[in-house]
Amino acid sequence: MSRHYDCSDPLERVRGIADAASCLRRGEVVVLPTDTVYGIAADAFTPSAVQKLLDTKRRGRQMPPPVLVGSVRAATALIEDLGPYGQDLIDEFWPGALTIICQANPNLSWNLGETRGTVAVRMPLHDLALELLKETGPLAVSSANLSGLAAARTAAEAEEMLGESVSVYLDGGPAGEGKASSIVDLTGSLPKLMRRGAIREDKIRAVCGVLLRDEDLGDDEDDDLWAEAYKDDDEADAPAGAVDLEKPAGSEKAVDLGKPAGLEKPAALGEGEKPDETPAEPWWEKEDRD
Repeated sequence: MSRHYDCSDPLERVRGIADAASCLRRGEVVVLPTDTVYGIAADAFTPSAVQKLLDTKRRGRQMPPPVLVGSVRAATALIEDLGPYGQDLIDEFWPGALTIICQANPNLSWNLGETRGTVAVRMPLHDLALELLKETGPLAVSSANLSGLAAARTAAEAEEMLGESVSVYLDGGPAGEGKASSIVDLTGSLPKLMRRGAIREDKIRAVCGVLLRDEDLGDDEDDDLWAEAYKDDDEADAPAGAVDLEKPAGSEKAVDLGKPAGLEKPAALGEGEKPDETPAEPWWEKEDRD
């Protein structure tokens, strides 16, 4: 039977996080709030748990879940190379509603689905989510809904769809504004916007100086059209496996130009090693720019 915790109560919050962390270590799935929508989470390094997440959502491995992290240090351990733009985007928008797609660290032992060697990573701006991530390490997290339905903004909405397949529901009140995270693909030589979301395209472009746009997005940046585009979308589910790494040149639309900054490649972990989740600095205390 699923267990529910009202995390507005300090004691329930402590008990809920402990129970959720224990369930995740056993390969079960839990529901938690984020700064965008509610998510269903599994241990990113347990393939059977990731499969349970996908089965619960009724979706295939061709749409692998993104990974939420509790620190920038943890994110860089999952990524082979941030490229020239990744660190600037992290500095500006993390923690927050920006998912970045990068080449995954090949030394990690995990199986998220048909990722084509990429990983979609985000650090959420939500204290409850960050507390849980500090206890568990990186989590595979997809929006808490059945595939094809609108993402849940409350724990009750998530339970209505997912029911007893989830071990623990952490109720942190309404999540965000219901807008999904923006997704930027950094696997190419230039950053490419894959999905419009909570962070506006012009803000991302201002940081990168150059920004390609996936051809399916069109040119209109009107907020109402943005909302229509992702109203039934997952929290960050257009990510790793959905990226067409072999799309022919010229299918994107270039927007403005700028000079990329250099960035050293992060050190790789040993085979099977999990990243250290200790934050290098209190990133969640940054002002929310959105």
